Amino acid sequence: MTPQQVALIHDSFAEIALHSDQVAQAFFDRLFETAPHVSPLFRGDMAEQRVKFMATMSMLVNSIDNLEIVLPAAGRLAVRHVAYGVTPEHYPIVGQALLWTIQRTLGLSWTGEVAAAWIEAYGMLSRHMIGEAYERPEPLA
Repeated sequence: MTPQQVALIHDSFAEIALHSDQVAQAFFDRLFETAPHVSPLFRGDMAEQRVKFMATMSMLVNSIDNLEIVLPAAGRLAVRHVAYGVTPEHYPIVGQALLWTIQRTLGLSWTGEVAAAWIEAYGMLSRHMIGEAYERPEPLA
């Protein structure tokens, strides 16, 4: 990611974070609307899930310019999600819901450059997460 893309992600997330509960609600509403089959993966209190979602987004965004921090954290997150039933096929579905939510939240601030930065960031993180969770060789017994 370029320094300009990192700055665009930081700046746009600052706008998004002002409305964190509404953003998380919109994300999950969109996710379950477009992919109702993923709903059972989210067990427990959805209010708690929304808080966790925004906290994770904040950590990833705030560390996006320091890949030595963000990639291992994202990898650990991906490994934990395998136990919940998440598969590599879920990543594009989540990405579409995420980008849709960010676009709707930012409104006129959603420009081509902002879109490209978020697409690049999500692509980088999701590829890494899939690799960490599903493509690691099994340890030798």
